[in-house]
Amino acid sequence: MGLILTENQIILRDMAQGFFDEKSPVSRMRALRDSDDATGFSTALWREMAELGWLGIPFPEKFGGTEMGYGELGVVLEQCGRVLAPEPFLSTILLGGTAILLGGSEELQAELLPSVCQGTQLLCLAFEEQGRFAPHAISTSARLDGSSWVLDGRKTFVIDGQAADQIVVFARTSGSPGEASGLNAFVVDAGSDGIGIERSQLLDGHGVATVTFSKVTVPAERLLGEVDGAAALLEATLDRATIGLCAEMVGCFEEAFERTLEYLKIREQFGVKIGTFQALRHRAALMFGELEFARSVVRDAQSALDENRDDVGEAASSAKARCSDVAKLIAGEAVQMYGGIGMTDDEEIGLFFKRLKSTELTLGDSIYHRDRYASLRGY
Repeated sequence: MGLILTENQIILRDMAQGFFDEKSPVSRMRALRDSDDATGFSTALWREMAELGWLGIPFPEKFGGTEMGYGELGVVLEQCGRVLAPEPFLSTILLGGTAILLGGSEELQAELLPSVCQGTQLLCLAFEEQGRFAPHAISTSARLDGSSWVLDGRKTFVIDGQAADQIVVFARTSGSPGEASGLNAFVVDAGSDGIGIERSQLLDGHGVATVTFSKVTVPAERLLGEVDGAAALLEATLDRATIGLCAEMVGCFEEAFERTLEYLKIREQFGVKIGTFQALRHRAALMFGELEFARSVVRDAQSALDENRDDVGEAASSAKARCSDVAKLIAGEAVQMYGGIGMTDDEEIGLFFKRLKSTELTLGDSIYHRDRYASLRGY
């Protein structure tokens, strides 16, 4: 994928933009948040997206997917970001679905992925246990009992865990929290005995859950990959999810920047438009430059996936480090240029501020990813 969209990607972008403008304006996200909707998104709209083929973009045709590529999925995710659409692309497609695609047996893939592509099965990934992003810091235990596994532990910040039908859980059979060895992944029915799900809401209105496992029995065939070999699966899944999240962030950057630019053209101070102030012009130019830089880095990361390059990990961390920095810049500048009203709930720019602050930290902040990038490069 080049840094410029292809003709087909432009058609897909325009289709997605028209769909979201009509059916998912920013006001819908506000209404879902204010109603404290138990699901946090529209399952009906999710199935409409499935009918358009968007949910199956990264999945093989034999499972009902379109196998178009992460560049095309990124085009759709950018449009999601522009309207703050809360539908579960990150949790179901990029996290849970990717883990099953990369690590599941053919039988498990055939059982779950077609319904994911059809929008009738919702997934989530449960791996985090601490207050900071540390993928290998897992203490949830898994022990073999006859022909089944038994899970005990507690997971936090499970994205869309309150709505999931199936939970991809990472647990440990050996080693200590922080070690890559001894990790295993399982697909667990969310309605299984011994599972507790407590929903909460992030500052941007998106739903997450704390999920507890108390002697939860999982059939052996629900294991993903080899025993004690799930660390590589977790890394590969997180790389794909991170690149997808960055695409959504780029769409959010674009919309926040464009709204701010329009506001500079109409807001008056001392009888003149504030957009004529040189200092604000310089700040707006910096926002634009950083936005375009972030877009380029994200598209390179999408290319790394679609071309099956050997630097996917570096590309993912490079993109997220850049996007987290730009999220901080654009979110802060947008509300400052709007002034006090930007922090009130009357203006939608505040909703973009909250979403950008949330995504800045989700799946690792810039500090984490710079450190990871350096490690992957041998420093």
